[in-house]
Amino acid sequence: MPNLTSRGRGRRTINEINMVPFIDVMLVLLIIFMVTAPLITPSVIDLPSMGKAAKQPDQVIQVLVSKDDQLQIKTSETTRDLTLEDLADTVKQAQTTGKGATPGNTAVVISADKTVKYETVVKVMDTLQRAGIARVGLSVQMVN
Repeated sequence: MPNLTSRGRGRRTINEINMVPFIDVMLVLLIIFMVTAPLITPSVIDLPSMGKAAKQPDQVIQVLVSKDDQLQIKTSETTRDLTLEDLADTVKQAQTTGKGATPGNTAVVISADKTVKYETVVKVMDTLQRAGIARVGLSVQMVN
């Protein structure tokens, strides 16, 4: 066996990180992204529109919920106060007594103040739907 003699220094460790492979990988990824980015088509979202209703309602009945959870019903003729218990009967009566309106084609719109609790609006919607009123919607603005 030959003798392994070191000539003064021997092996020494490298204290630096070799950056060349890292830079090579980053440049390859950059080229891949630059080539594929123009090929990606933006996705198209099909949003619902307001004008797709089969038939416009004959009459619109508004249920107004004020800041202090007081309910009002507003038809084309009148506006009056009511309670949650009387809501379904009053809306059904307003549907049948409206001028030239059929009960199935009368829309009920709930308009609530922005400070009203969500629970109150859900209770009003639930009361109307349990009473068999089919067309119940929400307004995006408070109408006075």
